[in-house]
Amino acid sequence: MQPPVKNGFNVFLGNSTEWRLSNGPAYLNSPTAYIEPESVTLDPSRAFLKDVKRLIVKVGTAVVTRSDGRLALGRLGALCEQLKELNSRGYEVILVTSGAVGLGRQRLRYRRLANSSFSDLQKPQGEFDGKACAAVGQSSLMALYDTMFSQLDVTSSQLLVNDGFFRDAGFRKQLSDTVHSLLNLRVIPIFNENDAVSTRKAPYEDSSGIFWDNDSLAGLLALELKADLLVLLSDVEGLYSGPPSDPNSKLIDTYVKEKHQKEITFGDKSRLGRGGMTAKVNAAVCAAYAGTPVIITSGYATDNIIRVLQGDRIGTVFHKDAHLWAHIKQVSAREMAISARDCSRRLQSLNSEERRKILLAVADALENNLSLIMEENGVDIADAELAGLEKSLISRLALKPEKIAGLVKSVRMLADMKEPIGQILKRIELADKLTLERISCPLGVVLVIFESRPDALVQIAALAVRSGNGLLLKGGKEAKRSNAALHKVITSAIPEKVGDKLIGLVTSREEIPDLLKLDDVIDLVVPRGSNKLVSQIKESTKIPVLGHSDGICHVYVDKAANIDMAKQIVKDAKIDYPAACNAMETLLVHKDLSETGGLNQLVAELTKEGVELYGGPRASGLLNITKTSSFHKEYSSPACTVEIVDDVSAAIDHIHQYGSSHTECIVTEDPEVAETFLRRVDSAAVFHNASTRFCDGARFGLGAEVGISTSRIHARGPVGVEGLLTSKWILRGSGQVVDGDRGVTYTHKELPIIA
Repeated sequence: MQPPVKNGFNVFLGNSTEWRLSNGPAYLNSPTAYIEPESVTLDPSRAFLKDVKRLIVKVGTAVVTRSDGRLALGRLGALCEQLKELNSRGYEVILVTSGAVGLGRQRLRYRRLANSSFSDLQKPQGEFDGKACAAVGQSSLMALYDTMFSQLDVTSSQLLVNDGFFRDAGFRKQLSDTVHSLLNLRVIPIFNENDAVSTRKAPYEDSSGIFWDNDSLAGLLALELKADLLVLLSDVEGLYSGPPSDPNSKLIDTYVKEKHQKEITFGDKSRLGRGGMTAKVNAAVCAAYAGTPVIITSGYATDNIIRVLQGDRIGTVFHKDAHLWAHIKQVSAREMAISARDCSRRLQSLNSEERRKILLAVADALENNLSLIMEENGVDIADAELAGLEKSLISRLALKPEKIAGLVKSVRMLADMKEPIGQILKRIELADKLTLERISCPLGVVLVIFESRPDALVQIAALAVRSGNGLLLKGGKEAKRSNAALHKVITSAIPEKVGDKLIGLVTSREEIPDLLKLDDVIDLVVPRGSNKLVSQIKESTKIPVLGHSDGICHVYVDKAANIDMAKQIVKDAKIDYPAACNAMETLLVHKDLSETGGLNQLVAELTKEGVELYGGPRASGLLNITKTSSFHKEYSSPACTVEIVDDVSAAIDHIHQYGSSHTECIVTEDPEVAETFLRRVDSAAVFHNASTRFCDGARFGLGAEVGISTSRIHARGPVGVEGLLTSKWILRGSGQVVDGDRGVTYTHKELPIIA
């Protein structure tokens, strides 16, 4: 008998549980597959997704049902919503679903319970026939899909098939024509094996035939219907290197037949269905090597199908060309962190002048590669504009020549700073000829997660080199090309004796959870972004976190302010760079200025500059402006909140209630009021008669900054080189021993610090 499918894909193997590629050996013959950790590339394994138009999604029994056998309505609803979204985007979507037998068994059990007397229930209850369960469950399952899709204004259709049908060439042609017609009508075809009339003796035991479960049916349909992608939804994230419950197991990103074929071991099959991971791997291997790429991923997440098509690195990819990607090594999160630490120790072993020359080389490299950096940044900006991102975000993303020149200047300033490593901070004579010193030293390895501001990458990298730290960087995806270009330029200037892995660039958000587990390798995490991001990071790691919170900065104009000075400060604080975290977001004005005309002058100055004003309860009515939805709001754009307060104490209370402990300013000519404000305001930076925009590492003379910390431990405000240092104790003796403190006479005398 000729195999029913083309492309050398033979799926008819009699009573065997194996699938066989006509150009390769059979090798899968047990339930759950475990293989060794992956070491192949990531990015090429998603490139094919841009060409996907027709996809098949297979959802298994373990996804469709809960652990108690009842339907998982939430997961089914999320599945239908995703398929509706894809359908509306123009994708041709085909669904292969399991669950009929389980649903039918549940309904029959309920019916038997409802119709049984108490004495009947005391008798042993036999198990239901699987085919009867399938017959009852199939109509219920389709009714549920029909109801859900109808609520989403989508039409679905049912197609029940048996493996014997595929022996008939006429059937296969008619099937293809019918599905083609349905897809042209924007109808979602829903396939399931018709277990009720299957010729197999027992659906869960007999694996004979052209296909024997819905995984193999999905693989067969992917080839028959010429799908561009097959997505197999499982109850785990993909194919793991060991049992998914084992914390040492790693998710396999890309399956390479030549590497993994002989490394497979097996465990249990699915708790509910017929196959589990083995069935999925069988189907995935056969479909992929016959021409249809496959991704196995979790069906428990509400958006994984959408994320797969967006190119997110989730699940496990099966592709016939995967072996061509294998020469590019995938570096694990741990390997990246360990490499950064090793390089940092080599960097620390250099003398001060050698480290200085590295920074000067980085500055030169940035200047010499200006055109490359600008070109890549231009692509990021174009993509951001096409995606409709806010102007404030695009402003942060842009790298103009003058901004790069400023970065180069900052790097050179850092190079010329006093050597920060090995500085003696304290000297104590513990006893005669026993001297204790505390000296500065690097933290070790720092992970910085920052927003879509590529200039931040340069500042942070330069600080890492100056402070002798290893560095891992994860920037916003909107700046991925700019970040990649800057990273390449900077690491090219690091000498081989240190190693370019001193600074690692994390390219996928999926790597972040693995990095956050490495509290034995990474010493500090610096998340730059919203309070939500900082909170999520803190909840996800044991590593110390230096939180960079929202930038809700206030300017309070006192009744004793010089109004002309106040106008200039308020304008600069808002207009100089509205997207900056140190830009003014709330203007607080003493109530007396609303009567003397000072408030109107300040508002007029902002309005003249095109600032959109929102008012608090008092200011909105008086100025006839829109009432703000919240005082705790960071606009990051030419907009701000205005409110009237009774006095300096009311201003301080407002700042403490609604601020983010970032930067605050008072404008006043009354020194007593100014000192009250400076002493009592509990923020990282508090200014008198100066714009909030001065809160910046470069302007503070720090050379650059990792970010502006609103934490109260270790570092606060602009975090420069000092914020990336810790200390260690050096004890210099002459043979002393403790011996119960009997042989030592302690002096504990402070000694002068020798420069």
